Amino acid sequence: MLSCASAALKPHAATGIHHLAASSARPNTNENYLLINAFTTHPESPLLSVSRRITEAGCNLVDARLSTVGRDVSVIALALGSWDAIAKLESSLSRLDREEGMRLFYYRTGPKPLQSNLLPYIVEVVAADKPGILFQLADFFDRQGITIENLHSTRYRAMQTGADMFSAQITVGIPSNTHIAALRDDFLEFCDHLNLDAIMDPMKF
Repeated sequence: MLSCASAALKPHAATGIHHLAASSARPNTNENYLLINAFTTHPESPLLSVSRRITEAGCNLVDARLSTVGRDVSVIALALGSWDAIAKLESSLSRLDREEGMRLFYYRTGPKPLQSNLLPYIVEVVAADKPGILFQLADFFDRQGITIENLHSTRYRAMQTGADMFSAQITVGIPSNTHIAALRDDFLEFCDHLNLDAIMDPMKF
């Protein structure tokens, strides 16, 4: 879980930008992180504008996600740089919304802690669509003490039959002391009860 620097949330009413104001004291490290969320309406994409600002500020783009949900395109980007470079990036982002009509949220954060005690597994689920499937899956893993690291779910219409379908691909972190065979049995029994077709396999890379 990303940890935020101690600060207060400051909304900019004129631009719609929200950011966490960083402390005036400069940390004694060049590893300063800024998490950026940017949103535009399809087919426009915030990726080019955000990545350009990161590069021009002298920061590195260490992680990014792009997805289209409904009519909106979202980019989540994690920038790394010196204190001055991150400050320059924050200043550049504050102008981006006014110039290009983009919705932006950003704040200072830190690196993800190492989680060597967690085993990465991939879960894939397909079923006839019905309300509450994703909630039931999230609740199952939460009760098992298993973290959801990445998730993509969608509702679609089957080409062959026209049936409304649900599909999810989930990356989970399983504590290394978990009995995997027992967990898999519990998960498959849970899916059978909900009439879900599912698999759980270890990540191989």
